[in-house]
Amino acid sequence: AAAAALTREGGEDAFRRLFRFYRQRDASDLRGVVDFSVPGGQVFRSQLSISSVSDQDAYRAGLQPVSQWKAYGLNGYPGFIFIPNPFLPGCQRHWVKQCLKVYPQKPNVCNLDLHMAPEKTIDLWGQSKEQLRRKGSSKWEPRSLLEKLRWVTLGYHYNWDTKKYSANHHTPFPSDLALLSEQVAAACGFRGFQAQAGILNYYHFDSSLGIHVDESELDHSWPLLSFSFGQSSIFLLGGLKREEAPTAMFMHSGDIMVMSGFSRLLYHAVPRVLPNPEGTALPSCLDQALSSDLPVGSVIEHSSDEDWQVCAKYLQSSRINMTIRQVLAEGQKFPEESGTDGKGQAPSEDSQHQENSRAKRLKLNTE
Repeated sequence: AAAAALTREGGEDAFRRLFRFYRQRDASDLRGVVDFSVPGGQVFRSQLSISSVSDQDAYRAGLQPVSQWKAYGLNGYPGFIFIPNPFLPGCQRHWVKQCLKVYPQKPNVCNLDLHMAPEKTIDLWGQSKEQLRRKGSSKWEPRSLLEKLRWVTLGYHYNWDTKKYSANHHTPFPSDLALLSEQVAAACGFRGFQAQAGILNYYHFDSSLGIHVDESELDHSWPLLSFSFGQSSIFLLGGLKREEAPTAMFMHSGDIMVMSGFSRLLYHAVPRVLPNPEGTALPSCLDQALSSDLPVGSVIEHSSDEDWQVCAKYLQSSRINMTIRQVLAEGQKFPEESGTDGKGQAPSEDSQHQENSRAKRLKLNTE
């Protein structure tokens, strides 16, 4: 009732009021949050472009055939598509391992690069895996480097100072993630989507993502794709102005959100991360084993038991989100820049995620 009243109220920075409301609520007081596993009310079924993705291409990306996906929209949010976990059993593990072991490697960029010498951030996985594997439940244990990871950028690297991308600051985009993104985009009606930039966000139970709009890409006609793995979260989707109160919804492990058209430039945020609703350390979808007979050309790799032990320990208190964007239209180029190498500086890890310390009060405005 309190959330509904705040939603109706509107007015100056209505988004901020609801952000604080959900940031402070306990898990038993979330009745107003849309749950796509039990759709109803403002939720409706969305049509997908089944013929745009062959079953073979879906399998290669670790996805079920598109004909088996469920997709939903929200009244009042044209262009928003929510796809509850379409991954094949065991395939989420591949993306978790990539986000922890592979994608943070150089030449990709992460928040730790701002505070540490380059040689210290070359192998975050190797420096953290034993500490993570042995980790107990005490909050006072020192965090490993992987647990201090807050973001990684891929492809065109975002300049946090200028809020721009640059032709001068680019590294190869991971081919496996490009394939996954292109199949999801095609299934949603966006054939020809090119995965050119990615921002990976790493959350813990005390993390949140501030209110922002993703508008730095030069071409907004292509969708923004968001993939979640690990613990659950509350996602707030608002309007074109912060005076418009947002709609709250759950995101669980494996869920995909697509923001396109009108919804591409809406305010959004993540006020909190929640334990998965099944009450177990990890969602059951992450316990599933990967099939031994992967299709020809699959980008999915089997994770060793040793690697998955480290990933599973990390995910017991964490959530990983991948947002993928196309920055440029076909044939488009970046405008000429003067007086900059295009790299800039990214915000510190404390300004990226609000945590319970003095630095937590710093504003977070990226994903």
